[in-house]
Amino acid sequence: MKQLKNSTAIKAWLALLLFWVAGASWAAQVAGTIVQLSGPLMAKRSDGAVRILSMKSEVESGDTLVTEKNTYAMVKFIDNSEITLKPSTTFKVENFSYDADKPDGDAASFNLVKGGLRSVTGLLGKRNKEKFSMKTPSATIGIRGTTFIAEWVEPSEQAVAQAAAARQAWLMASTAGLGDSYPVQPLMLAQANIPPLPGNSGRLAPGLYVQVIDGLINLTNKGGSLNFAAGQFGFTPTIAQPPVIVPQNPGMQFTPPPVFNAPTGQTTPGNTATKSNTVDCEVR
Repeated sequence: MKQLKNSTAIKAWLALLLFWVAGASWAAQVAGTIVQLSGPLMAKRSDGAVRILSMKSEVESGDTLVTEKNTYAMVKFIDNSEITLKPSTTFKVENFSYDADKPDGDAASFNLVKGGLRSVTGLLGKRNKEKFSMKTPSATIGIRGTTFIAEWVEPSEQAVAQAAAARQAWLMASTAGLGDSYPVQPLMLAQANIPPLPGNSGRLAPGLYVQVIDGLINLTNKGGSLNFAAGQFGFTPTIAQPPVIVPQNPGMQFTPPPVFNAPTGQTTPGNTATKSNTVDCEVR
């Protein structure tokens, strides 16, 4: 009987030890590191805990990053890809997994909840382009090995009403002289320049805007799918309206501090990532 109790106790301790090791191993795995930062940055974990991040802080799969109104933040992922967040941005790393020796396990799923960012493709995106996806409120962005800028302008009741009125007035003025002899197709109108909101010179109307700096991206939503090449700008206002090419920059701005454009050096991708010596402030 005593041997049975001892055996049961040993098994219980082994189970507890394995659970602790598994938990520690999971906690030690990271998706990337903060390599440039110009102001306050918060990360909300999937368990609800909130951390204040600093330079060299680690970003884990499942983290939601939130920048303040004057903060730019650059995350360098373990595959050497980079994402730079604009001020007042909310961005979630839904699932990121990279192992140099296991391409079948690649995963890079992001969600731009609001605000804007610049994305530079890394090793994962170069070898498994189809494993990269970035959701936004109006479309999902896919890549073909690229550098791009994306910005989601949140709609409000006032903004929606102003944008609709401005667009309608602009379209009427633009087509007034055409008469009935030259019918204007909806897609032609959508591809025309998007007017700023009345009374707010230079302010973008609500929707998703993209700019391709290098390579190729794809926007897909319920309205359709469209590719954008280097030098092109794109727009889609809602998830139900198809993406369209905009002839010129509609007013997108991405101006991080100059240091953000300097080389950050390469990380060394491996099978596992280990915790750094930095300590973040955590609030539960």
